[in-house]
Amino acid sequence: MSINCAGESETIEFIAEQEFKNTRIDKFLAEKLPEMSRSYIQKQIKDGLVGVNGKPAKSGYKLDAEDCVRITVEPPKELKIEPENIPLDIIYEDSDIIVINKPKQMVVHPAPGHYSGTIVNALLYHCKDLSGINGVLRPGIVHRIDQDTTGVIVACKNDNSHRFIAEQLKVHSITRTYHAIVHNHVKEPEGTITSTIGRHPVDRKKMAMNVKNGKEAVTHYRVLDELNNKFTYIACNLETGRTHQIRVHMASLGNPILGDNVYGPAKCPYKLTGQTLHAKTLGFIHPTTKEYMEFDAPLPEYFEKLIKSVLRN
Repeated sequence: MSINCAGESETIEFIAEQEFKNTRIDKFLAEKLPEMSRSYIQKQIKDGLVGVNGKPAKSGYKLDAEDCVRITVEPPKELKIEPENIPLDIIYEDSDIIVINKPKQMVVHPAPGHYSGTIVNALLYHCKDLSGINGVLRPGIVHRIDQDTTGVIVACKNDNSHRFIAEQLKVHSITRTYHAIVHNHVKEPEGTITSTIGRHPVDRKKMAMNVKNGKEAVTHYRVLDELNNKFTYIACNLETGRTHQIRVHMASLGNPILGDNVYGPAKCPYKLTGQTLHAKTLGFIHPTTKEYMEFDAPLPEYFEKLIKSVLRN
């Protein structure tokens, strides 16, 4: 790969290896540039910003070995993220941190397709200051949970607090316990799943175990309750925090999370929005007091109902 910067745009060049012969050009570029979505790459092709051997490429073009592929990446547009008066379920707040119970379907920080209605938009309205370490799109955000995962998340109000908590995440000293309802009987009452997790080589919306360039992922799980012969209620403690980690790991045991149609059954027997996964407990050393603090988010009402009645029949 070679990179040339012309003005403010960036041109990236690849030579297609033999293994990519007959591969669609958008799939090839998604493999080579995992930080870019397939839809973004397809838009670049449509806009004439992708070429093969010096000629504009068509979206359906299939590569030959040694094809020279170029993609021009235009500079990102400057975004202004607006504060929004969105109610927050605040568990704890002081001058350094704010701990929130995130509801379902709420995105943590702005991203393509979600530039409003996020936790960040709400935090900008609620807080006078937030850590600027992650820039305009993710002020104050140290970690995130999926859109359809509920539960406890912490944001930081200054850079010192951000760095202090981020370091605890880096060395895996933060307590993170999730509760989930999974399909089927879990064979062992408790156990540990260790693998690497990285972007799926074919489906770029998914993660996969033991793929090239994956990172270490460790999940400790234990059974809390056998609901019936179809579902089990479990707790998972994260030693690492990879994207979709619990969802991928439990699916690998044959116990995908109820409601997760990405790693589990395409159809859910109940009317659910996304996976039944809840960030229950978060614990860390406070950046100023240096004392250990632990926060708990109660299970959502729908989750409680499933455990207490629906899944016992």
